[in-house]
Amino acid sequence: MPPTSSPTLRQRRLGAELRKLRERAGLTATQAAARLGVNQARVSMIETGRTPISADRVRATARAYDCSDLPLVDALAAMTGRRTRGWWDDYREHLPVGLIDLAELEHHASALRVALVVHIPALLQTTAHARALFNEAVPPLRQHEIEHRVTHRIKRQAILHREAPPPYQAVIHESALHMGYGGAATVRGQLHHILEMSELEHVTVRVLPFGRGSFPGTGQPIDYLSGPVPQLDTVQLDAHHGCEFLDAEAQLEKYRFVIARMEENALGPAESRDLIHRIAQDT
Repeated sequence: MPPTSSPTLRQRRLGAELRKLRERAGLTATQAAARLGVNQARVSMIETGRTPISADRVRATARAYDCSDLPLVDALAAMTGRRTRGWWDDYREHLPVGLIDLAELEHHASALRVALVVHIPALLQTTAHARALFNEAVPPLRQHEIEHRVTHRIKRQAILHREAPPPYQAVIHESALHMGYGGAATVRGQLHHILEMSELEHVTVRVLPFGRGSFPGTGQPIDYLSGPVPQLDTVQLDAHHGCEFLDAEAQLEKYRFVIARMEENALGPAESRDLIHRIAQDT
């Protein structure tokens, strides 16, 4: 397969996981190349995602690295093949690469867990709320940039309406429900939309209300995207400079704990719907 100059996040992650297997085996790239019967440059190209790799080659590589974790090897083999075009590719020339990568991650995720303090989760936002939010961006966005971001965000939400959607769990701090983006009518529409989405069988919304005695984490928005095996989970954090993706085991464990603590401290789904309904009535 010919090399690519712009590997997708999925291709880069596959290469990174193969590098982790090599490093756990205590092999240098030169030693790995000798075991695999290729040159060192090819090993490097595979580990950066620039050279596609077949499922059979992934399994052979795992054997060469003495990896006996069959569920992980199967999951890595399923990530192989030629790059397939997704709807998000239409936005590559218009949006930051992190937003493209996030849409691809969500598409392949087996489950989604999010926790936010001052914003509504992206997959639960209305068009009006998203547009009002992007109108407040710093530095300001031009009108066509706002529209690209809005349409991209709404298209991301299709994963919650497709056949066999992934389980989606959201913890929203009460403060986010009181934010006035777009004015009263937009806020009420947004709150009613959350209520409607929370009625879906695969969507769970919990509110972390004011007055709870403890608050884990720093308040940074967290997206936890589950892979087919825990080693392939990914955390996405929103930052001023853009999306940040984490996949080291220690980082994954930390954010599993943070989200779990937030879920424990939050109201149950029914109580959360009651609180959202009261806030909507008072808006």
